[in-house]
Amino acid sequence: MNAYAIEEDLKKLAHRCIQMVNSEELRIKLIRYYKEGIRIKVKLGLDPTSPDIHLGHTIVLRKMRDFQDLGHEVILIIGDFTALIGDPSGRNITRKPLSREEIEKNAETYRTQVCKILDPDKTKIEFNSTWLRALGSDGFIKLCSKFTVSQILQRDDFTKRMKENQPIFLHELVYPLAQGYDSVMIKADVELGGTDQTFNLLLGRELQREFNQEPQIAITMPILEGTDGTEKMSKSLNNYIGITESPRQIFGKLMSISDPLMFRYYALLTDMEEIEIAKNKKAVEDSIINPRDLKITLAKHIITQFHNQEEADNAESDFLHTFSERKLPEDLPISFNNCEPKKIWLIKLILQEGMAKTQSEARRLIQQGGVYFKIIPDFEIIPVDLSIKEMNKVADEGLEIDISNPLVVLLRVGKKQFRAIKFISHYYHV
Repeated sequence: MNAYAIEEDLKKLAHRCIQMVNSEELRIKLIRYYKEGIRIKVKLGLDPTSPDIHLGHTIVLRKMRDFQDLGHEVILIIGDFTALIGDPSGRNITRKPLSREEIEKNAETYRTQVCKILDPDKTKIEFNSTWLRALGSDGFIKLCSKFTVSQILQRDDFTKRMKENQPIFLHELVYPLAQGYDSVMIKADVELGGTDQTFNLLLGRELQREFNQEPQIAITMPILEGTDGTEKMSKSLNNYIGITESPRQIFGKLMSISDPLMFRYYALLTDMEEIEIAKNKKAVEDSIINPRDLKITLAKHIITQFHNQEEADNAESDFLHTFSERKLPEDLPISFNNCEPKKIWLIKLILQEGMAKTQSEARRLIQQGGVYFKIIPDFEIIPVDLSIKEMNKVADEGLEIDISNPLVVLLRVGKKQFRAIKFISHYYHV
C-alpha cells in the first residue's frame, strides 16, 4: 500500500473544500481503494431548474473531476423528480414549480454541458425519477417516517423563513429526504455540493444509516458570487455566466467584474495556486500590473475551457476593438424595420429591437447615460470604423426620430448592445 499516494490524494481532494465530513472516513476509503481496488462512488445531484449550467456549477463539477482523475466512479444524478418539488436551499421564498416538459428539456442540455468538464466516457448519469417515482405513495410515506418535522425544520433556510413569517409548504419539507434517498439508491461513498447543501448532504448520511449503509462523506464547496459580486450566481438574478454562452458574451461579462471578484474567480475557477493569486493581487495594489490584463487572461482561460483557444483570441480582439479602441463591432448586427409612421419614439424602437425588456428599463438606461444613436443616410455605407464617441448620447426620454426619408439608425444600448436598424417601409411608397 502506498501511504504517500493516499496522503497526496487526500490533499488533492480536500483542496479548496469548505467542509469535509469527515476526512478520516475518506482516508479509510482511499486505503480500501489502494488495497482492494474498490473505487469510491462519488455522487453529485443537479436539478435541471434552468437550461444552462453556469460557472457557479463548475466549482463542484471540477472537484468531481478530481475524483475521476484519481480513478474513482462518479455519478451525476439529474434530479428530474426532485426538480418537481424544488430545492428550498438558500431560498427565502418557495420556488416556482416547473412543468414536466421544462424539466425534461433542461435535463437534456445538462447531459451535454457537464461533459465539458467531466470525462464523458467515465461519467455515469442517472435520473432520480427512476427510483423516486417507483416508491409510490406508500413508499414515500414510509420514507417520511424516518425523520421528524423538528429535525427538518432545523435547517437554516426554514428557520429564517419562520422568523420572517414566510410560508413553508409541506412539499418543501420532503425535499431533503428525496435527495438523501438518491444516496441510498446508488450507495454513495461521497456526496458533493455547495455550502448551501450542507443540511441535505448530512441528512443523506443519516438516511444511509437508517438503511444500514456506510454513511457518505459530505464535501461542500464554496458558493460563487455572480457578476454583481454580492449575490450567489443565478440565472434568476441575471448575474450568471453560462458555459454555453458565446465567447464574446463570456469575455464581456468577465471584463465587467470587480477586481476583488476577479481574484475570487481565479481561486475557484482556475488551478492557479493561492501564492500566485496573492502575488498578483499585491502587484495590482502596487500598480505593477493592470487588473485589466489579469481579467483578459482569466476570460481567455475560461473561454478556452468551454470553447477553444482560437475563439478566446477572437473574443479578446473583438473586445479590444469595441471597448478599448471605442469602435463599433466588426460584426455589427443589422435589422430591418418597416415602421409606417414618419416618426418613431426611440424607447419604442429599443423595445422592438429587444434591447430592453420594459419601458422603465429603457428610461433608466437613458437616465444613466447609457443610450447612444447616430443617423446615417440610407445611401451611405455604414462606417464600421466609426468611433463610439461620434454617436450622440440620448438625454431626452421622449426623443422621436424622423424616419420620413430612408435612413439607418445606429443604436447603442448599454455597454454591449449595438444595432444598425434600416428603415425600409418607404421603398414601397414611391
